[in-house]
Amino acid sequence: MSDLIAQDESIRLLVTGGAGFIGSNFVRFALHERPAWTIVNYDALTYAGNLASLADVADHERYEFIRADIRDREAMSAALAGCDAVVHFAAESHVDRSIMDSGPFVSTNVLGTQVLLDACRAAGAIRRFVHIGTDEVYGELPLDRPDLKFTEATPLRPNSPYSASKAASDLLVLAYHHTFGFPAVVTRCSNNFGPCQFPEKVIPLFVTNLIDGIKVPLYGDGLNVRDWLHVVDHCEAVLAVLERGRSGEVYNIGGDNERSNLELTNTILQLMGRGEEMIEYVTDRLGHDRRYAIDAGRIERELGWRPTRSAWPDALAATIAWYAANEHWWRPLKQRAGQAVR
Repeated sequence: MSDLIAQDESIRLLVTGGAGFIGSNFVRFALHERPAWTIVNYDALTYAGNLASLADVADHERYEFIRADIRDREAMSAALAGCDAVVHFAAESHVDRSIMDSGPFVSTNVLGTQVLLDACRAAGAIRRFVHIGTDEVYGELPLDRPDLKFTEATPLRPNSPYSASKAASDLLVLAYHHTFGFPAVVTRCSNNFGPCQFPEKVIPLFVTNLIDGIKVPLYGDGLNVRDWLHVVDHCEAVLAVLERGRSGEVYNIGGDNERSNLELTNTILQLMGRGEEMIEYVTDRLGHDRRYAIDAGRIERELGWRPTRSAWPDALAATIAWYAANEHWWRPLKQRAGQAVR
């Protein structure tokens, strides 16, 4: 049997971290786009996991939820029974939290991935494993060289405990492919935005602050540049990699949408009818990378994927509108987490 996954196959797909931001969007997207698939959502429901993000599909006949930790070998082995493929989103992902305490990042992102890989190998029936990574593993690019972008051949030079833990997990997955012939693929995406993002991240933090009349905390000089990718574009790319990507390869996924944090902030302010007096400049993050930029040429050439939902500023305006219309979703999360983490 081929390790490739056909759109019309009746498969059982395990999604780790499916109650998180990108994971929940992917679960919904896959249920809608692949009517023959059953989706098993495996999530520990830590602070960023939220089943309210999937309330509209909770009773779907092709959706199952398992609450468990990816470091739990017994639970992971049981969840994999009957599964054909895995998409691995589960990870600690907030840079600021990794600076405060790197332990959970190493434990979840490295040990958790190792437990999952071993459980998949023991299961014996996993035909495709997609590991979701980040462009932060490449380090940073200079602001004065807009011609430079990260390719899949760019050396890994992670600069935060978070990105170092993700680089380690990437390399572990690729090592399992090389050593054991494990059918794994790694993706590395740029900054995501869209519905259901935990409100400690910059866009939902700024939007929800402004809804409440609170200033937005902008790090340093605000000139740090990120490539912004709409989460549903990302989900579509992951689906393409799951079905048609080559085992053992890395695929960069970007929005071709570079913006400085200052430009992002000013656009949010304009779209929400607020002025620059709502900016509070704060001490910069330790080791703050200056610029990320993705070259997504490989996934376009090989799999025919390009972003179609990340257009600026319309996609940002739609995202702001979602948070404005869904206070019931984000307000309890923000109250629970507090506003100290930016």
